[in-house]
Amino acid sequence: MIYGWEHLATGAMTSQVRFEEISPADFFYRNRDLAGFTNPARSLYMCIRELVENSLDATEIIRVPPNVWVQLEPTDDQNERILRLTVKDNGVGVEGDKIPKAFGTVLYGSKYGFKQSRGTFGVGGTMALLYGQITTNQPFSITSSTGGKEVHEYRMMIDIVENKPKVLEHRVHPNEKRWRGTIVDVTLEGDYSGSRSKVLDYFTMTAVVNPNANIVFVDPRYRLYVFRRVIDDVPEPPKEGKPHPLGVDVETVNRLLTNTRSRDLRSFLVTEFQRIGAKTATEVLRSAGIDLDRKVRDVTHEEVTRLVEAFRTYGKFRAPETSTISPVGVKFIDAGIRAIYRPEFLHVVQRPPSSYSGIPFVVEAAIAYGGAIEPSEEIHLLRFANKIPLLYDEKADVSWKVISERIDWSSYKVQKGLPVLVLTSVCSPKVPYKTVGKEAISDRPEIERELTIAIRECARHLRLYLSKLEKREAAKRRLSVYARYLPMIAKNSAYIAETDPPDVMPLLSSIGVTSRMVEEETKALAEELAS
Repeated sequence: MIYGWEHLATGAMTSQVRFEEISPADFFYRNRDLAGFTNPARSLYMCIRELVENSLDATEIIRVPPNVWVQLEPTDDQNERILRLTVKDNGVGVEGDKIPKAFGTVLYGSKYGFKQSRGTFGVGGTMALLYGQITTNQPFSITSSTGGKEVHEYRMMIDIVENKPKVLEHRVHPNEKRWRGTIVDVTLEGDYSGSRSKVLDYFTMTAVVNPNANIVFVDPRYRLYVFRRVIDDVPEPPKEGKPHPLGVDVETVNRLLTNTRSRDLRSFLVTEFQRIGAKTATEVLRSAGIDLDRKVRDVTHEEVTRLVEAFRTYGKFRAPETSTISPVGVKFIDAGIRAIYRPEFLHVVQRPPSSYSGIPFVVEAAIAYGGAIEPSEEIHLLRFANKIPLLYDEKADVSWKVISERIDWSSYKVQKGLPVLVLTSVCSPKVPYKTVGKEAISDRPEIERELTIAIRECARHLRLYLSKLEKREAAKRRLSVYARYLPMIAKNSAYIAETDPPDVMPLLSSIGVTSRMVEEETKALAEELAS
């Protein structure tokens, strides 16, 4: 079939197609749903989450226990959806001359190195400010100090077309108390009534994996929610690392070649990659059929392609370094869960570091039972990625797949209706999220396997605990029979024999029956007879 394309004139085609270049800020302005800013309720949650994440990262860098203050205030009596969001922290702060670009430029930030961080794309915090601007057309303010002699305060907006900050006002205040931290103040449209449960869940879950943080939240009705610090320890922050040869592609290698100071390809491999020494570099280059002394400036695209293929087939690289990862830690998870849920049983597991496609990761899991955990038909699942609570898209996440498809809970004595909570945590320099909104982790086989092993280990300990409970209940039922009927048998037998009833308590005490149990069972028997 001929569709007649040959009859379209080239000039006519180009006249009907309009090409334009847009900035990153403009892209996210037009496609903010991609980043999770889908409606006023979820957008409010996302703004709080992104700014709090930045605050926690800012304190972790300098290894101080976080103090985070979050407040939502109504600003318009006629429209309750117009809210003022303030987030204050005691983090590292931002240098005065860097504040405009750090908060007023999309895809500009400090989170592009090869190490774990809560943020990933350099979008979140700025996107929250951009969302406030496009929904209220009001500027935002940033106040920050690194602890020096000055505190810098900016009122700004974002030039969406140019993707650059528009500074409306800049003030410098003396820092007499040597305060250090950042205060972000933005007016935005948000539906707090629709997002309240998610926002409170977010703070609760954040407190679970950050038990060393003081977090205070004041909602629009001035209700105060306080999550107090329960331990003073500070985790070791992740360190900047080099990429592993199995975690790069042709484009990554080309970028490294452009920026390297190495002159020849062999020294380039040794200095720009982890787990490559001189001997390994020689073997890889020979495998790729590339001259050992090949100059970096002379490397062709075809040689880069062969080099990346040699990485894939070499097969003798050591596992990736794990200094780029900072997992939550067994001690922190244990303290956080106990502080929030006060469980009767808790077991926490941290798996040894593993990797997918040359990217290191660590999986942690915990199972808790009883306490403040509500009985439910489904197991309560708390998901975390790089210490970020994941509240949406639960059934698209690999953790849900594991607990619903890979674990036979009945074999661990877990039945529907029990108060059971499962926590999963994945930490990595590059968490494989399914979407830009960072709410669900994809089911990479390596991550799925580690999660399955960790949860099964926790479940085995839960089974032992539940078995002890069953034995205890069975023993209690047997003892209740003695507590209920033995005193009555002794009393009636003594009546028939016309003697005083014997004291059966020493006998009952010898098998674990207390006087309180006897009183309760006697009362219960009397009520049954009366009815």
